[in-house]
Amino acid sequence: MLGGCCLCPRHCGVDRLAGESGECRTTNRAVVSSYGPHFGEEAPLVGRHGSGAIFFTNCNLHCVFCQNYTISQLGEGDAVGREELAGIMLSLQAKGCHNINLVSPTHVVPFILEALELAAGKGLYLPLVYNTGGYDSVEILQLLDGVIDIYMPDMKYSDAGTAEQLSGIKDYPQVNRAAVKEMHR
Repeated sequence: MLGGCCLCPRHCGVDRLAGESGECRTTNRAVVSSYGPHFGEEAPLVGRHGSGAIFFTNCNLHCVFCQNYTISQLGEGDAVGREELAGIMLSLQAKGCHNINLVSPTHVVPFILEALELAAGKGLYLPLVYNTGGYDSVEILQLLDGVIDIYMPDMKYSDAGTAEQLSGIKDYPQVNRAAVKEMHR
């Protein structure tokens, strides 16, 4: 999937394994901006000790209004390998977080899955939250069936023109509806 990138509906086709980047500006490693107990999510996710948020750098959308613009558009963060990402997940569990909240995960799914395999082998048991901008491939979501426990997608637009103007993607409404339907399934 990374050799001819098809992780999101943009289907850039770039060879991320060779260091190329497409619309998400991510190559062959996940980039993490920050992580820690997060109290700014919906109350059922936060609980008393916080949602264990991992903020992935970059995004497959280009929203002009993004509240995390320096992360999603300017690339603020550090590249991590699977061992380091697994360690982050386990550290959030050790801090008492109620879940692992994968923020903007769409373009880094393979790296997340590699890290999850390691983390689960070392005792990770928390539920996983897929916190996405909603521009996700149904095929990738089907691969996550049985892995992700809670989906938390955005539904930004019902109008293609507005989606193109504000996020640089004109098929957002139809792709988003299909993705959310698959998440609900």
